[in-house]
Amino acid sequence: MTAHPIMFEDDDPLLARARAIALALPEAAEKVSHGRPAFFTQKVFCYFGGSVRIDQEWVAHDAAIMVRPDPADEPALRQDPRFWVPAYLGPSGWLGIDLDDATDWREIAELIDASFRVTAPRRLVRELDER
Repeated sequence: MTAHPIMFEDDDPLLARARAIALALPEAAEKVSHGRPAFFTQKVFCYFGGSVRIDQEWVAHDAAIMVRPDPADEPALRQDPRFWVPAYLGPSGWLGIDLDDATDWREIAELIDASFRVTAPRRLVRELDER
């Protein structure tokens, strides 16, 4: 089995912003998974970068995050054309959104926070709420 190629630049300023948000959460850590940064506690709650499969073609979204949305927000997010369903993770409820110079970082922080709450142990969610 061969390792996935690295599909990001560690000094990417968009990654730096997403990383700062994700790693500020209780006990969050970072690893490289399938060639991309993944932020996790016991489970991954955010990936930087992803892809979709359209027909038989892979379409990369290298400047993006993939998250598990709050179940109450998921239907509305799926109707928002900015969001896309990632390959492999989409059937498990994950959504992706691209990042650029016009990104609303408060919205990205809310999405990462919601994904953390969906995936993290209850004690870490309580710790976050107590901050």
